[in-house]
Amino acid sequence: MLLVPDLNEHSEVPYYIQLYNYLAKAILGGTLQSGTRLPSIRRLAALCGISATPVELAYQQLLAEGFIASKPRSGYYILPVHREGSPAAAGERPSPAPRPITPRDSRHYAYDFHMSRNDFSLFPHKIWRSLYQEQLANPDLLQYGDPQGEPALRESIAAHLRQFRGLRCTEKQIVVGGDQYTLCSLLCLLLKGRVSGLGIEDPGYHLLPAAFWRSGYSILPIPLEEDGLQIDKLYSSGADAVYISPSHQFPRGMTMPITKRLALLEWARSTGGYIIEDDYDGEFRYHGRPIPALQGLAEGSPVIYMCSFAQSVTPSLCIHYMVLPEELLPDYHSLRSELYLEHSASRLHQIALHYFMERGHFEKHLRRMRLLYQRKHDLLLRSVRQHFGDAAVLSGTDAGFHLLLALKPPAEGSARVKAGFSTSARELAAAAEAEGIRVTPMSYTWWAKPDYDEPEFILGFGGIAEELIDEGIRRLAGIWLGYKN
Repeated sequence: MLLVPDLNEHSEVPYYIQLYNYLAKAILGGTLQSGTRLPSIRRLAALCGISATPVELAYQQLLAEGFIASKPRSGYYILPVHREGSPAAAGERPSPAPRPITPRDSRHYAYDFHMSRNDFSLFPHKIWRSLYQEQLANPDLLQYGDPQGEPALRESIAAHLRQFRGLRCTEKQIVVGGDQYTLCSLLCLLLKGRVSGLGIEDPGYHLLPAAFWRSGYSILPIPLEEDGLQIDKLYSSGADAVYISPSHQFPRGMTMPITKRLALLEWARSTGGYIIEDDYDGEFRYHGRPIPALQGLAEGSPVIYMCSFAQSVTPSLCIHYMVLPEELLPDYHSLRSELYLEHSASRLHQIALHYFMERGHFEKHLRRMRLLYQRKHDLLLRSVRQHFGDAAVLSGTDAGFHLLLALKPPAEGSARVKAGFSTSARELAAAAEAEGIRVTPMSYTWWAKPDYDEPEFILGFGGIAEELIDEGIRRLAGIWLGYKN
């Protein structure tokens, strides 16, 4: 039986988040059992004395995270929360696969759907200039800084993560770095003797696995299924660490449900393994509340959380960070002393960013950027559906900075077959490039399938101007749907 939650009308926390937190806690704690039918939206709204909108938003968030399921004409039901998979005998570890090269191209394109471009039309230049100039007046900031990161910035990051990403952390666990590779290299050193094999999502993002591979670790590709990493394959791989992007998997874009997140934590607990959580775009969810990070699901969880300000502010800041489990902190401080580590991110940028966060500018900027990217996301979605029709399938929607477009094979005897329609991703991308359109085949995201050439493409919408999206997709459809070998 569902007890009516006591919502606080004087709280700064919106009703739908209060309701979501109450229900999620009840499900995880076992108060609400699997199979329990939740009250209808109108019924729960009446019981709580609020409008239906907060209840609907809370239910949609629970639905997105895999806490509940919706049955047509029946309502919402609690899903089972249990550990998936079971330990299996570790199989032989495969040899490291050749590491594909991420495509980089500095040329100008009339229609640029690159996945790593940002939109700076709303960048708060005046505010940032003022904050930066404040720091230039402080001669102390011209000295060497804390190699772990400026304490003030680490405090601001920790506060933000606790409030908006659901982490359980303090500033003492945060390490700031000037780039991803610097932090990855530190991790390789920290985990020596604790980890020998790293499980990775396949397909996935390769910077961290490549760094580990270079450092002598075995890289163990784990296949994906509809809701993320296959847990049973992780057990049988023999991995003692796993690298994942659970809030919005790259490149497939699925969100890992709560059941699988808890199963991952159980895997780590039962094997003594570590989870490296890449939350590269976790703050950018366009329909529903951002999915809380995996790290915050358990006290003292063996999760190494990694993120940056590259997408939320600008990559030119060169400020990345990770949150270490407390048990790794002594080893980090030993490395810090042994290697004479220095700060790798500008102290001026770090302190300016601290005040940018402390004075509320960061949260405001995030809200504006979410709205901008949501408009672009929705426009790209509509344009692909309009111009490609049933010739393409989209996935990875509702979050992040890209969509995944897969072309369907043409039917036997169709005009596209007779015209010699190509199914090679590389050929199709080259044809688009010749007409001034940049798209990225997702083939490079495979670790175990370096020759993969199926017509699947990453369409980034972050950096392209809104007024160019529809025309770019219209031209792309015209090229591909009539393209000949």
